[in-house]
Amino acid sequence: MRRFTLLTVVLSSTITFLIGLIIAGGVTPGPVVSSAARRPAAAPEARPASARAAAGLVNFADVAERINPAVVNIDATSKTSRERRRGEDLDPGRELDGPRQGSGSGFLIDREGYILTNHHVIAGAERITVTMADGRAFRGQVVGSDPAIDVALLKVPADGRLPEAALGNSDSLRVGEWVCAIGNPLGYVHSVTVGVVSFIGRKLFDKSLDDYIQTDAAINFGNSGGPLINSAGEVVGINSAISSRASNIGFAVPINQAVAILPQLKERGRVSRGFIGVGLTDVTPTLQRALNLTVGKGAMIQDVTPGSPAERAGLHPYDIIIEVEGRQVMNNEEVIRDISSRQPGSIARLEVVRDGRAQTVQVKLVERPLRDRTPDGLEDLGPRPRQRQPEPNETPLGLVVRELDRSLVGRLEIPGTINGVVISRVDPTGAGFQALLRRGLVIMEINKRPIATVADYQRIVTAARPGDILVFYVYDPTLTQRSLVAVTVE
Repeated sequence: MRRFTLLTVVLSSTITFLIGLIIAGGVTPGPVVSSAARRPAAAPEARPASARAAAGLVNFADVAERINPAVVNIDATSKTSRERRRGEDLDPGRELDGPRQGSGSGFLIDREGYILTNHHVIAGAERITVTMADGRAFRGQVVGSDPAIDVALLKVPADGRLPEAALGNSDSLRVGEWVCAIGNPLGYVHSVTVGVVSFIGRKLFDKSLDDYIQTDAAINFGNSGGPLINSAGEVVGINSAISSRASNIGFAVPINQAVAILPQLKERGRVSRGFIGVGLTDVTPTLQRALNLTVGKGAMIQDVTPGSPAERAGLHPYDIIIEVEGRQVMNNEEVIRDISSRQPGSIARLEVVRDGRAQTVQVKLVERPLRDRTPDGLEDLGPRPRQRQPEPNETPLGLVVRELDRSLVGRLEIPGTINGVVISRVDPTGAGFQALLRRGLVIMEINKRPIATVADYQRIVTAARPGDILVFYVYDPTLTQRSLVAVTVE
C-alpha cells in the first residue's frame, strides 16, 4: 500500500510539473496553438508584421486594419460617344446620351498624395473623384499612365496627414504564399478577400512584357487598381484582370514593375521603352542538343520584324544573345527587361553567338509599340469610358440648354408663368453635374438676372471666371417646385 501511495504521489507530481511547463510556455505540445488564440488582441502588435508572418501567425484582420485607410475608391466619369440622331426630338425626361461612369480602386503610396491604380480605370476619364476611407473626397489628377502594363499614377491634394501603404518586394513572392485583396468590388467598398499566390510570371496580353501575379483571392469588377497585399501588410501587386471563365482566377501587376516606371510617370507622364523587334526564346538543353549549340544559356532569336532595328543591325534567326552592354543574360526575359528599360534612340551593344562564333552588334532602339490588351477569356476590371465632342453651346459648367418652346411647355406641363431655358444635357465631368443640376430643369435666373433665351444664359456663364459662384434659380417640372442651386465655376 505504501508503495502504491508513493507511486501515486510521484506520478501526480510529475503530471503537475509537466502541465506547469506547458502553461508557462516551456513545452509546446505539437500542433496545439489555442494559447496564442487566447492572447489579448493587442499582443500581436508587439512584433512587426514580418516577424509574425515568419512565425506563421498570419492575421489578415491586423493587415486589413493597418492598410485599409490607404485604399481609396476611384470614380471615373466621361461623356459617351453616341450622337443624337438627326431629327430626333429631345425629351428632357429621357437620357439620350447619359454619362458613362465607373468605379475602381487605388492606394496611396506616400504622404504627398500620389495614388497607384490601373490605366484602364482612368482611360478616357474627364473627371476623377477619389474618396478616402474616412469619407473625404478629392478631385484626382492624372500624373501619368502606362497602358503597356496597365498602371496609372494619380495625385490628390495632400495635407501631410494622408495614410500610405507600405510597398513590398514582389520578386520575393512564392507560389502558395498567402495574400489578400482590398478594393471596391461591384460597389461594395473596402471589401477584403484572402487567397494564395497561384502562379508567378503569367503572360496574358503582351508575352514579351507581362509578368502577372495570379491569385485565387476573390477579385471582381471594381477591385481594379486595388492592392494585393502579403501577410506582412505590404503591397506586392495591383489587381488588374480576371478570367471570364472562372470566378477564382485573378491577376495583379507586380509592384516592382510599377515602381520601376514611377520616375518616368512623374517626370513625363508616360513611359518610353526601347524596342529592337525580335522574337526570342530561351536556350534550353533540348535546343542546345538538337542544334549543336556551343552555349547553354541566353536568348535565341526566332523572328526578326521587317524594317526593325534588329533587321537594320543585321541580326538573324538562330542568333543567340548572351550579353547586353557587357552584362550576361540567362534567358529571353532578361533581354526584354534590359532593352525595355532603355530609352528609344539609345544604342544597345549586344554580344551574340552566330554559328558558334561570338560577335558584337550595335542596335539603335526605337519606341516599343503597344499591344492589344483584350485576349479571349480575360477581362480588364474597370470601365473604358469614351469621349464625345462638346455641343456647340456647351459651357464651362458642362450644361447644354435649349429654348423653352411650346412643345416642351406642353409635354412637361410647365405653367405659363415660368420663363427661361431648359437643360437638355449635363456633362458628368462638369461643375453643373456636381451641383446636382440635371436634365429637364428650367433655368429662370442666374445671380438674380432673368434668363429668357440661350443667348442670355451664354452671356452670363461664359463671362464667369474660375472660382466664381453662380446661383441658379430653377423650376423642377417633376416636383412643380422652384429652388436655388449654387455652382462654383471650375
